[in-house]
Amino acid sequence: MTTTLADNWGVHEAQFWLRGKQPEKRVEFSEKSGMWNVYGHQEALRILADPATFSSDFLRVVPEGTFPDQDKDALSAGNLIQLDPPMHTKLRKLVSHAFTPKVVADLEPRIAKVTTELLDAVGGAGRLELVEDLAYPLPVIVIAELLGIPASDRALFKGWVDKLLDNDDEFSLKEPTEKQQKRLKDTMEVRQHLIDYITGHADERRSRPREDLLTKLIEAEVDGESLSPVQVANFANLLLVAGHITTTMLLGNTMLCLDAHPGEWEKARADRSTVPSVIEESLRFLSPFAAVARVTNTEADFGGTVIPPDQMIMVWVAAANRDERTFTNPDTFVATRDPNPHLAFGRGVHFCLGAPLARLEGRVALNLLLDRYPALRSDPDARPEFQPSPNMTGVRKLPLLAG
Repeated sequence: MTTTLADNWGVHEAQFWLRGKQPEKRVEFSEKSGMWNVYGHQEALRILADPATFSSDFLRVVPEGTFPDQDKDALSAGNLIQLDPPMHTKLRKLVSHAFTPKVVADLEPRIAKVTTELLDAVGGAGRLELVEDLAYPLPVIVIAELLGIPASDRALFKGWVDKLLDNDDEFSLKEPTEKQQKRLKDTMEVRQHLIDYITGHADERRSRPREDLLTKLIEAEVDGESLSPVQVANFANLLLVAGHITTTMLLGNTMLCLDAHPGEWEKARADRSTVPSVIEESLRFLSPFAAVARVTNTEADFGGTVIPPDQMIMVWVAAANRDERTFTNPDTFVATRDPNPHLAFGRGVHFCLGAPLARLEGRVALNLLLDRYPALRSDPDARPEFQPSPNMTGVRKLPLLAG
């Protein structure tokens, strides 16, 4: 399957782990990008668990002017993935109540209802495009309702997010190419559309508060001070975008894994208690977010390979999830793999806040697909289309035959 995925379905050439290859070195410096790459599981785990040494404030080492017409402080304000403790801890607490096990569990009937409605809309045509018909709208509707923004605007979000993700460049800290500069300029323009959209709804909440996350962000205080409009917009933007991309790719990737392993598909249909394990193995096998960035605050020694301070590190969690030192037969999809210490949702203080919700959405949707479509399979005449980014692994189109 890995050869088919990587070579026949257009997975980015940088994702060597999908081609059955182990890295020559677990930690290495890239002259091309000016960054360090970390591919090993134990090395990645160490970095993710130590925010004091490995900071999330990676923008501080990005050269000035890299992001056209953007203040780096404004880009990171309120953005959880770019903040370190204690500010990260304080901001995370503001919304953590919305993702507690009980709150998430209580969402199951709503998730099931939305999934059923979306599948009903497909009708009996005998085919569906999984991303367009289910994997994209389901998590967008759920996170939009939590935030308090119109889920009916999801086509608008999709247009913006698709443009954000439509990037096959490998980012470099070296002298930027004309292509990279244009790409970053386009990205900042699209991002501003999202920020302006959320800011408009936030402004409305200041005069007409509701029982939603956006209102809670506006009313919240950290150290006795309210969040600035920029912090609110960045925070809400992260929740909206990250809150659906992971689940969208999780659902598509899981279906792709099961389609390529029909025996596992039949086992899951016969024994639904295995569905959570299937999802976890999908997350390991095709990790949606392939990499996360960190910056060294101090010198870090990895078995004699020394990374100096103020160096950007790309932690390739997707490669770490194929580390043969941690996972037996890492290039084999084993639906009942146990233990399965994958890093698809990160680890430590930055462990994905929405992981329980993504897992629930995946479980509910997969069970309903199993119920409704006994012969669901890929369309041999319409191959899947993957995200072009080297930092992401997920289908953006997955045509399926339902009859």
